[in-house]
Amino acid sequence: QAHQGGSLMEGFKLVSEVPVRFSDTDGLGHVNNANYLSFLEVSRIDYLQKVLDCVEIKEFGVIIARVEIDYKSPAFHHEKVLVGCRVTEIGGASILMEYRLEDKATGRLIAEAKSVMVTFDYGLGRPMRVSEEWRKKMEDYDGIS
Repeated sequence: QAHQGGSLMEGFKLVSEVPVRFSDTDGLGHVNNANYLSFLEVSRIDYLQKVLDCVEIKEFGVIIARVEIDYKSPAFHHEKVLVGCRVTEIGGASILMEYRLEDKATGRLIAEAKSVMVTFDYGLGRPMRVSEEWRKKMEDYDGIS
């Protein structure tokens, strides 16, 4: 469920709420490091749908080229994680996103992350330039140029 960030996370207009499921946790009771990728994906998909109106991937879309996560504190079952997502840089065929993950109840910082998405033409099987329409929507939404 995506909602406007407002006072929840400074600098992030789009904030998604991700409930921690039991299956996200490991034997020590905290979220396994690999599962943070799915938390980022939830927020990234919310961004693509809300900001770019990209509801269904057909002939072109985006693929993930790189993800970097800095873990700050553990998340646990039954917590709700807020994931802020924003675009910080747009290249020829790439989009750099930043994320901030916080515990909804306390505001405790859980992780910070970055990802690089590449716009991709599935028919041709190769990267393509970021469309001017997408570029303008992201620049307007996140205040970048």
